Amino acid sequence: MRDEPEQLPAIDVEVDALGLTCPMPLLKAKRALNAMEIGQHLRVRSTDPGSIRDFEVFSEQSGHPLLAANHEGEQFVFVMRKAEPRMIRN
Repeated sequence: MRDEPEQLPAIDVEVDALGLTCPMPLLKAKRALNAMEIGQHLRVRSTDPGSIRDFEVFSEQSGHPLLAANHEGEQFVFVMRKAEPRMIRN
């Protein structure tokens, strides 16, 4: 998992995905990101160990930077920044 930067930005939206299994933590995160403004920050809390890989892959594919991914007790905590939409290429 990524180390948490010393200073994370203020969180604009928080998603509680505790107790949910794949694919629900990521789906809830996607829904939240869709409603957010570019540059806002999302924090997701999950108990699903599979969410680690899900969020890493989603960040790479979507372009939304994964700023932090931490394991806190039984929880996995992810912080992402909403990025600008990617250009669609034909």
